[in-house]
Amino acid sequence: MNFRLSHSDLLELRRWNSPSVYNGWEAITERDRLECRRSLEPIVDFAPQMGPMVGYAVTVEYTASSKKIAEENPDGFLNLYKYLASVQGPKVLIAKSLDAPNNVGSIFGEVTGSGARALDCVGAIDDGWVRDVDEASYGGFKLMARYLGVSHAYCTPLRFGNEVEVFGAKVKPGMLIHADRYGFIAIPEEETEHLLEAVRFMDANECRTMIHAAREAQGKTPEEIVEMYANALSDMKDNGGKFRDRILRKG
Repeated sequence: MNFRLSHSDLLELRRWNSPSVYNGWEAITERDRLECRRSLEPIVDFAPQMGPMVGYAVTVEYTASSKKIAEENPDGFLNLYKYLASVQGPKVLIAKSLDAPNNVGSIFGEVTGSGARALDCVGAIDDGWVRDVDEASYGGFKLMARYLGVSHAYCTPLRFGNEVEVFGAKVKPGMLIHADRYGFIAIPEEETEHLLEAVRFMDANECRTMIHAAREAQGKTPEEIVEMYANALSDMKDNGGKFRDRILRKG
């Protein structure tokens, strides 16, 4: 079955941060929550002003450390663009540096980012370094990576469309990516059917229970506050359980 989300659903997911999207996933998944594919290592969002980026994963593996490899693969970037052109967007590029942790060059900057954006890539997550992050953002291309760097050295895209591991998460092409300053989450397409509904529900459930109790605590004794929290927590769990049961019956 095709579970790709509509354009409007993807845009609405951008209104939420990645922890909220995780909460939605957790509410409906049948997996152990530790199986969630999400960034586990430090990552920097170099364009936080652009907000979250949402799209489907496309992957590239590259090296920047070998003149010989660059000369043997003169069409590396052209092949990257051909690959991107063959996949439906919106897309998030997941880039695996084969030089890590001894990175020497950046595959993404203003030029590469502009080309990828023209092919419906909204941004990239790179486990090496990136450059020209301001200029890339002006063109609508968001960059997230370990750090900034100066050169592109002998940067050469080599392989496309494989599962890659970046920032402690294994990402397959086609997974839904939601990424922002907190990191990213990668969700298999077949687990996204009720994701937006779950994100909406979990946010409202928190606001009506635990957050409501905290904001009504003024003037209460410590004992009364603890009792309010206990009742709110029970209500939140009960609401979540009923929602999960309803969604799983749908599925």
